[in-house]
Amino acid sequence: MISRRRLLLACPLLAPLVRAQTEAGFEPLFDGRTLAGWQVREGPPSAFYVEDGSIVVHRSSNYPTWLATTRTFENFDLRLEFFLKGWSDSGVYLHAPEHGPPSAAGFKINIFHQRDETPKPESMGSIFPIVPPRLVNVRSQGEWNTMRVLMDWPRLRVWVNEEIVQDLDVDTHAELRHRLRSGYIGLESLSYPVRFRNLRIRPLPPKEKWEVLYERPEDFSKWFVSEGDPKFEPLGEVLYADGSGHIATKEKFRDFELQLYVRADQFHNSGVLFRSSGQGLKGNRYEIQLHNVPEAHYPTGSLYSYKRARYPRIRDFEWFLMQLWVKGPYCLVRINGETVLEYDRLENLDAGHIELQAHRPGKWTEFKRVRIKRL
Repeated sequence: MISRRRLLLACPLLAPLVRAQTEAGFEPLFDGRTLAGWQVREGPPSAFYVEDGSIVVHRSSNYPTWLATTRTFENFDLRLEFFLKGWSDSGVYLHAPEHGPPSAAGFKINIFHQRDETPKPESMGSIFPIVPPRLVNVRSQGEWNTMRVLMDWPRLRVWVNEEIVQDLDVDTHAELRHRLRSGYIGLESLSYPVRFRNLRIRPLPPKEKWEVLYERPEDFSKWFVSEGDPKFEPLGEVLYADGSGHIATKEKFRDFELQLYVRADQFHNSGVLFRSSGQGLKGNRYEIQLHNVPEAHYPTGSLYSYKRARYPRIRDFEWFLMQLWVKGPYCLVRINGETVLEYDRLENLDAGHIELQAHRPGKWTEFKRVRIKRL
């Protein structure tokens, strides 16, 4: 009988599958032959390719190109190997968003060739560019390295070449605590031919409890027209808005985290209302403005009439991630992983509706992946 070890040596492309099968609970993320289960983001299909049982970054695939899993993950045990030869720069994304910068809304475990004696926020193994690793242990002279990432929110641990380089309670970190708690796993391109192999994952029990407000046309029944005669039209996963008026959730929410993706026409005007009486602008409400004009009185992310946001890095016609936390008198807004507004003097503490606004006829706004988590 041919031994398992001899089979692996004779057929190296079978190694990822066999390794995943022999590690209890693990499943392969890469089949060793194709990019099935992955998709290139922000770049051409040629940006990543498979060679000799490895995923290879193409030398001409520049940032912000990255390779994403087609599935999302919340808590997990991730194992992989990466190959460096000389000057190299890349990264592994965790909890990456569907749109927007993966390392700002999610996490990036930095891959860098240099063996820094004093770890820095940009060193190999850092939570880039926020948290330096405990130590730097990397092989970059034409050698393979191992990486293990154990994400079980709020604890994040990372090992490189069997040595632990990160051990964080993410909830206690002022910046990282607001990052996404689920999302895609990704590989970053910075035009260096870094290689990856033996990618496998063991999903861990989820902890997040979200309520879907809109993801598909049947979810439109969770809303009602609260003011005016707006044109809200469900188009598959996208909720299209035009005209003038509001729709509101039938449910009420007091303390919550709201997540959604937004894109809009140039010079559009829209908003997200919360703790509203369900009457649009005619009733009690707070409004987070959606208005992609840098010099506007209240640009995107502002708490209308209360506090102007720092204008976020967004573009017309492109999707961006919006996150809104509301708890007691406090609210926080993040756009594409950047905190653009904090306010702690909300006076209306009663539960209310969430409303979406169409405020400028002829200038469309679209919403998708609208979901909420009660706090």
